[in-house]
This record gives sequence, C-alpha cells and structure tokens, in this order.
Amino acid sequence: MERLFYRPNDAATVLGMSRTAVFRLIKTGELRSIKRDGYRLIPAAALLDFARDLEAV
Repeated sequence: MERLFYRPNDAATVLGMSRTAVFRLIKTGELRSIKRDGYRLIPAAALLDFARDLEAV
C-alpha cells in the first residue's frame, strides 16, 4: 500500500529540500498539512499538488 501521509522530514526527502524549507512552505500555506496529537502530517496528495504548482510556473 502506498503511503498516505508523510512526516516533515520524509516530505523534505521526497521533495529534495530541507526540513526547514518544508516548514516554511507549510507556514506560508504553499504546502498543506494537518496537525494531529502534537505532530504534523503532510498528505501525499499535498506533495503532488505542490509539485504540479511548481511545474506550472
């Protein structure tokens, strides 16, 4: 089964950027995420949407 959610460190690896950059994207609203029980999760669909938005520029 494919992963549905990624922790910020894992999302940074997938996107090829730093963890700090991922948190900056979350803060600015460019990358969707959810906070659950004190930790942050990024939906796999949000990573795909972010990559598509980058390509569209």
